[in-house]
Amino acid sequence: MPSNLEIIPINLPLPLNISDVHAYLLKNDDGFFLIDTGFTNSRRRLERELESNGCSPGKLKLIILTHGDFDHTANAVYLRQRFGVKVAMHHADAGMLENGDMFWNRKFDNRLVKRLMRLLLHYKSSNRGSPDLLLEDGASLSGYGLDASVVNTPGHSAGSVCILTPTGDLFCGDLFINSSGKPMLNSMLYNQQAGLASLEKLKALPIRMIYPGHGAPFKWEELSPE
Repeated sequence: MPSNLEIIPINLPLPLNISDVHAYLLKNDDGFFLIDTGFTNSRRRLERELESNGCSPGKLKLIILTHGDFDHTANAVYLRQRFGVKVAMHHADAGMLENGDMFWNRKFDNRLVKRLMRLLLHYKSSNRGSPDLLLEDGASLSGYGLDASVVNTPGHSAGSVCILTPTGDLFCGDLFINSSGKPMLNSMLYNQQAGLASLEKLKALPIRMIYPGHGAPFKWEELSPE
C-alpha cells in the first residue's frame, strides 16, 4: 500500500469573498487524491494549485466529496471531465450534486436563506452529475490507492462523511469548523441529534489531527480535551 502521505491544504474563496473553503490535496507514492473542490468562482485557482503541485491528468486518482454543499462539490464534474477521474460521495447527499440543489434531502424551511443561498451560489446544469462511487460507512479507499477509511457523520447533512487515515488525520468536511480560532461542532446542523451522535462516534476512533472545510487544522484534543 502506498505510504508517505503528504497533505496539501488549498484555500479557495467563495463568491464576493464572503468566506473561504478548504480543499485538501493528498499525495502518496501512488498519485493524488482530492478531498472537496470549492465553488466555481475559484476553479482557475484550484487548477493552478493542482498544477503547481504536480497533479496533472492521469495522476489524480479519486475525488472525494465530504458532503453535497456547493462550496465543496461545484468543480467536481468539471474536474472529472478534465482529469478523467472518478467522483465519490455518500448516497444520502448524491441528489445535491445530481439536481443542483443543496437543500435536497435536508429538513430546512427558511425560505429567505434558501433564496439567498441560491442567489449567491447558483448551480449551473453543466456542474451537475451523478457520482461514480457511492461511499458507505466503514468503507476502505485502499482499492483506489489511498490508505484511509470512510466514516459517515450525519448532522450537517445526512450524507456527510469524514475520511480517516491510519495516522489519525481526519478530514471532516463541515462537521467541525475552526473559523474563529476555537474549534467546535458546526452550529449549522440540520439534524442536531445526528450531529451530536457523530461526535460521540468519532470519540471512539484514533484521531490525531482534524482538517475542516472552514478554518485551520487543529488537534483533536483542542476540540475534545481529556
